[in-house]
Amino acid sequence: MNPVPPSPEDWAAPQQRALESADERRNRPDRRRRFWWSLLYGSVRPRRRSPARRTDDGRFHATDWHAPHLWAASVGILLLNVADAFMTELLMSAGAVEVNPFMAMFVGGNNSIAVFAALKMAITSVCVILMVYLARYRFMRVLRVDVIMYGLLVAYSILAIHELRMIHQFTDQHLL
Repeated sequence: MNPVPPSPEDWAAPQQRALESADERRNRPDRRRRFWWSLLYGSVRPRRRSPARRTDDGRFHATDWHAPHLWAASVGILLLNVADAFMTELLMSAGAVEVNPFMAMFVGGNNSIAVFAALKMAITSVCVILMVYLARYRFMRVLRVDVIMYGLLVAYSILAIHELRMIHQFTDQHLL
């Protein structure tokens, strides 16, 4: 053991080195000024790929990277939405009636097909984006949102099959 107590200079040296190294870090270019680099780099190598480790915490935790199956479900929902809009217009021109009261205001009558299609695509796109963003969140603490997304994909598929059958029935009646 060293019998000589440390002098104030002995304590000041490590603090001075810490201040100098902090000064060097502050002199570097600001990372926040590199917007395009951050956007491109974050798209390829995101930092938050999974939720926080606090599993008992009920708060929502966003991630930057989503699983490829969510992308496939999203594209499937959006493509089926486009097909639904097209088949709805086709059925409406053949004499069918829109049963959705909200969309019935925008289809047929004085409204154009473009307004109906744009509104339908916008509403569905916003909902799909929100579902992907909240995919790991549990709706009412019971059902994960990605499971709801798969359910909507199946429901849209059933709707598309039903509309195709209706189109087939309308064309058979008009041909006879």
